[in-house]
Amino acid sequence: MKLGIVGLPNVGKSTLFNSLTKAGAESANYPFCTIDPNIGVVAVPDERLKLLSEFSHSKKTTPAVIDFVDIAGLVKGASKGEGLGNQFLANIRECDAIVHVVRCFEDENVIHVDGSVDPVRDIETINLELIFADLEVLERRIAKTGKSARSGADKGAAAELKVLEAVKKHLEDGQPVRTMEAFDDADEKFRQSLTLLTDKPVIYAANVAEDDLADDGASNPHVQAVREFAEKEGSEVFVVSAQIEQELAELSDEEKEEFLADLGVEKSGLEKLIVASYKVLGLMSFLTTGEDETRAWTIPVGCKAPQAAGKIHTDFERGFIKAETINYKQLLESGSYAAAREKGLVRIEGKEYVMQDGDVVLFRFNV
Repeated sequence: MKLGIVGLPNVGKSTLFNSLTKAGAESANYPFCTIDPNIGVVAVPDERLKLLSEFSHSKKTTPAVIDFVDIAGLVKGASKGEGLGNQFLANIRECDAIVHVVRCFEDENVIHVDGSVDPVRDIETINLELIFADLEVLERRIAKTGKSARSGADKGAAAELKVLEAVKKHLEDGQPVRTMEAFDDADEKFRQSLTLLTDKPVIYAANVAEDDLADDGASNPHVQAVREFAEKEGSEVFVVSAQIEQELAELSDEEKEEFLADLGVEKSGLEKLIVASYKVLGLMSFLTTGEDETRAWTIPVGCKAPQAAGKIHTDFERGFIKAETINYKQLLESGSYAAAREKGLVRIEGKEYVMQDGDVVLFRFNV
C-alpha cells in the first residue's frame, strides 16, 4: 500500500510525515522545503502479531507495511507549473490513496500561504489543481480515441469515447472523479484504468492543536467543516496533531501509552490513519504463524483463499488444495493448535472460501 501525503505549504504535512516514518524529511516554516518526494516505510501496528508470535515462540515477526510518500506542497496553479508543478502531480499518480493534510489550527507564528485558516478553501484549491491535471490527460485521450472511433479502426473506441466525455463533463463541473456514480462493469473497468488523480480515495488529516485532540476535534469548527465536506464525497477523516505525533515519535511504546493517556487520547495519529486507509482501500489482514515466523498479509476484503495464498507465493495459488483456518482469538484461547483441532475450531476451507480479517491460516498446496 502506498499513500501520498499532500497539502498546501505549511499545513504540517512534512512534520506529520517525519513523525509517521521517522525518515527525517526536512521540515521548515516556508514553502517547498520538500523538493524530492520523500518515501518512508512504516510497519502497521498490530497487537495480534505480538500475541501470536509469543504463542508460537516465533524467531521472526513480520508486520504488514505501508509506504508513505511526502509530496511537496501544492499551490494554486500547480497544474500549470506553479510552485513545483507537474512533477509532484506525477508522484501522486503512483499512490493508491491520498492523505490530504489540512490545517485546522490557528497559530500566528506559522504563515499560511493564503493568509488565513480555511480548510475547505484549502481542500478546494488542491482539488482544483488535480482536476485541471486530469482534464489535461483526458483531452489528449479524447483526441486520440475520437480519431479511432471516427475511422472505425477500433471497435471499442466509441464506447470508450462516451466514458471519457462523461468523465470530462463531471470534472468541468468542478467535481472529482471519485464522486461519479459507477458505470456498467466494462465501462467502470475502463474508467479505473485511466488512473486519474481525482479518482483516488482520499483521507483527510485534520491537523489540530494539542487541546483539540481529547474530544477528537468535536469543538473545533474547522474540523467540523472538513467532516461535512468529506461526508459529501464519501471520504474518510481523522484528527491528528502533527506536533504531538512528532513528540510521540521520540518515545518508547510504554512512554507513548502513558503520554496518550495523559492527553485523554486512545489512539495515535498513525493508528487512526491506518484504520482509515484500510477502510477506504477495502483492505484487511490475514495471519500466518509458526516457529520460524509470524506474519501479517494484506489482502482486499472479499478475497478468496487461493488468491490469499498467492500473496505468500504464486505456487501456493497455482497448486491450492485447501486452507486450514482458525480465528486468531480462538487459537490463542485454545492454547495450542492441537487443542484447537480437538475442539473442532480449525476449519478446512476450499477454493470458494472468502477470507476473514484475523484468520490464521495454513495453506496446503501441491505443484
